[in-house]
Amino acid sequence: MADIVIIERTWGIIFLLSLVASIMINPVAAADAISTISQGNTVFIGEQGLDITAAMNGDTILGWFASGSTSSNPDYTISVPSQTNFFISPSDFGSRTGTWYHMSSLDKANGIAFSVADPSLEIRVEDSTVGVDVTNKWVSTDDDLRFRIDTNLVQINSRGVSVPIAIKVVSPNGATLSALTDKNGASTSIDPYQISTSPQYTGSIWSTKNRDIYPTGTYSIWAECNVNSMKDNYGQTGKTISSTISLLNQDQNPLIGNKNYVTNPTTAIATITTKVPTTFITATPTTPPPTTVVTTTPITAPLTETLPTITETSAAISTTIPTTTKSPGFGSIIVIFAGIVGAVLYARMRQE
Repeated sequence: MADIVIIERTWGIIFLLSLVASIMINPVAAADAISTISQGNTVFIGEQGLDITAAMNGDTILGWFASGSTSSNPDYTISVPSQTNFFISPSDFGSRTGTWYHMSSLDKANGIAFSVADPSLEIRVEDSTVGVDVTNKWVSTDDDLRFRIDTNLVQINSRGVSVPIAIKVVSPNGATLSALTDKNGASTSIDPYQISTSPQYTGSIWSTKNRDIYPTGTYSIWAECNVNSMKDNYGQTGKTISSTISLLNQDQNPLIGNKNYVTNPTTAIATITTKVPTTFITATPTTPPPTTVVTTTPITAPLTETLPTITETSAAISTTIPTTTKSPGFGSIIVIFAGIVGAVLYARMRQE
């Protein structure tokens, strides 16, 4: 009986150990998949812990030829003592991207091992409610948002796995969000977030209407990728870490909130218009120059009528008038005086 109990306990222990082993094996297998490199795969500067055994095909030397090289000898070679823990170091590969060959000897390429690429990663924010890119801009509270990721890291998909990146969203109060909620209340993890194409759109996973979760203010947003510790080894902006962008979330357009912002320029234009004619009217009127034409005309008419009454002495009188240099008033007196003299002379002639 005791033997039976011992056997049952032994099988129980074996079962538990098998269960624990199966749980532990699955994550390791996933990690191995993203770090296992086959011939022709693309690897990225900064990746470490790679198993390149399949890519080396039994060789122990890697060779790189500069672009345009026609030599049979590589421009750079690397000895590979451990093919199961290989590091794409920035010092060796940073300036030597492109195809690398496994070499049967220092001067003989034996086939393509893998291709080395410089990683790139950028993120943008779009207001999907109105269809506008709001990267580094303002968004109205209650609108739905989505992200756009542009990266060449999707080439990791050729290893048979999706690419995990982290979308970092830091709220105005300093909290870092690991998931976002849409307008229906569904939550989406953004750290990590799996990508499989480029550009990749996340869908409208962020609704700003829940102010308890998403307070108004400025949010900081960026993306990063640390597959096989590439960010730790090669943490350059625009490569394994995107540029940090901002997003202002508030109820009102910030331009309208500015007291100096002119909302009705028509009023200002009308005010200027009313001032212009006032200045014009006061400056235009001028005093007309004095003229003697008005006073001369009535004087000439009587003179013309008087002359025909003088018959005998008109010649003498006409010779006197042109010699005067007096003013028009003085000339009138002379004419009147001459008329009187003429009348007297005419009366005397009638008496004789």
